[in-house]
Amino acid sequence: MYEFMQGMIAMASIVACLFFLRFWRDTTDRFFLLFSIAFGLDAITRTLLQMEQILSEQMPAIYMGRLATYSLILIAIIRKNSAKP
Repeated sequence: MYEFMQGMIAMASIVACLFFLRFWRDTTDRFFLLFSIAFGLDAITRTLLQMEQILSEQMPAIYMGRLATYSLILIAIIRKNSAKP
């Protein structure tokens, strides 16, 4: 059941990545590009975690991937809110 849920989350991350990529293409706003990259990275780390049965969530590669994902989201939000109108 755990593998199935991880697969569903990876698929949802890919859909979110494509969703934000479409909006970035239409608006060229860096906010959407950073969100797209973050969700794409999340999908990659979750897929790698399921493909390699040896890996665990505590391994540095998986942890650093998730840290980068959440850091990109945080950077995108901070940049968007600090932009001058």
